[in-house]
Amino acid sequence: MRKLLLLLALCAAGVASAAGMAATAAAAGEPRYTVVKIDLRTERLELFLRDDAGVEFKRFDRLEAWLAAQNRQLVFAMNAGMYHADFSPVGLLVQEGREVSPLNLSAGAGNFFLRPNGVFLVSDAGPRVVESSEYPALSKGVRLATQSGPLLLRHGAVHPAFIPDSDSRKIRNGVGVSGHTAIFVISEQPVNFYEFALYFRDVLHCRDALYLDGTVSALHSPSLRRSDFVRELGPILGVAVP
Repeated sequence: MRKLLLLLALCAAGVASAAGMAATAAAAGEPRYTVVKIDLRTERLELFLRDDAGVEFKRFDRLEAWLAAQNRQLVFAMNAGMYHADFSPVGLLVQEGREVSPLNLSAGAGNFFLRPNGVFLVSDAGPRVVESSEYPALSKGVRLATQSGPLLLRHGAVHPAFIPDSDSRKIRNGVGVSGHTAIFVISEQPVNFYEFALYFRDVLHCRDALYLDGTVSALHSPSLRRSDFVRELGPILGVAVP
């Protein structure tokens, strides 16, 4: 974890790094993104939703305080997928190998149901982003999983419904994978789906990536002196250390 914290500090000071966190732009005038790379061979990613009393965290500061009471520090967090009005997940949620919310393969309106949608999962084999219907065959041994949609990339291909010149622009966040590394991205300016997917493919060189949300997108990083609050959240992905 000292290595991760050092990388975060270096990137916050403006030094580019192959890991950790950095705000990047492909060229002048193009959208900027903040990227967090977590090597799951050395860092432990967790999913948070409720405290020991069953109360949803909803905010980074509440999760941070709960962890501090356990002598743990929240060094990274990001909203982890779409949720209902009661803050429960719309789709699959697996915490420490326990299924909290089932896989949702139903049809519906909205971004979550824009097929193909997908699942971000972590198992002993590492992180993966898969199409939702593929998940049941892969579920054995999964420690952590969250379902969202749409898929930004599937085997290197951009989602077929994305429109290159769409004027639907929002602050968006998502997750891609590269080997044992989970790559979290939040846009610092409004972007459309197509632009967001191309950033994962052409800049970060991911073949599979999943959209987590837009408008409510938020990042927590003490190293960047940042803890966003846009609105209350459902599931939260994070890294906490002693």
